[in-house]
Amino acid sequence: MPVIEVEHLHKRYGDKVAVDDVSFTVEQGEIFGVLGRNGAGKTTTVECVQGLRRADRGTVRVLGLDPVRDRTEVRQRVGAQLQESQLPDKLRVREALDLYRSFYRNRADIDELLTDLGLAEQRNTAFHKLSGGQKQRLSVALALVGRPEIAVLDELTTGLDPKGRRDTWDLVERIRDRGVTVVLVTHFMAEAERLCDRLALIDAGRVVAIDTPSGLMSRVDAEHRVHFRPLDEFDDAVLSVLPEVGSVRRDGDEVTVTGPEEVLQAVLSTLAEQKIRYSGLRVEQPTLDDAFVSLTGHPGTPSDGRSS
Repeated sequence: MPVIEVEHLHKRYGDKVAVDDVSFTVEQGEIFGVLGRNGAGKTTTVECVQGLRRADRGTVRVLGLDPVRDRTEVRQRVGAQLQESQLPDKLRVREALDLYRSFYRNRADIDELLTDLGLAEQRNTAFHKLSGGQKQRLSVALALVGRPEIAVLDELTTGLDPKGRRDTWDLVERIRDRGVTVVLVTHFMAEAERLCDRLALIDAGRVVAIDTPSGLMSRVDAEHRVHFRPLDEFDDAVLSVLPEVGSVRRDGDEVTVTGPEEVLQAVLSTLAEQKIRYSGLRVEQPTLDDAFVSLTGHPGTPSDGRSS
């Protein structure tokens, strides 16, 4: 049975429709992504799931519970890392965890949590002295301190540098390995592709598609591109006549061949048959960015910022 069920969810703010007939399920133990541009309705959707906002229409069930009517019980079993959270400047890491831990009946071991999240050395550090990445890890620790069955992580890596982002991705995978179902709200395509078992692609408040990252990418008609530098002279027609090849282009000493998925094998076989040596072979495949553009008509990865 799904741990989260959302059916025909609607939410409006005045004249603005933020969520328009959204439906999806989340299975136990998966990392489920809610992916879309800033302002697409992602955060509003998960806030309705958490019971932080009341839906105008539709049905939401979390672990079989109504997140509004059964809010107290849902908060005991669902941990949340909010898109923006702030603690008092002088509150120390250990103090924050002790405080939040007191709110739950099923309490995590704080020392174990600090070690798992790489915060053991910062246990006595005041909040305002933490780096951006450390603050993010602390917000995740606070979400896990009640041993939740589900963790909702909203725009977890916004504002982090590339290393901090990848470290946080490792952390999300460790959370799932602890047996926690993860709902990951993000607008970063690479993040969704790396982490998520399935994705709900949301645009303008509506679900455009739900699938695995590879499933979404397989819907794209974008061509594969094979790049290499030939070490022997050859006529481009050797490759362009192949039925799998859409085009052959030269840029300086590099050759780029485009075509469907089968183009790589066709190019390699022909180069071998013709005894054409090469170096620097690389292949570009359709990406989640390509799928996003294809399914929504919008450019891919947007800039950082607050989403709704």
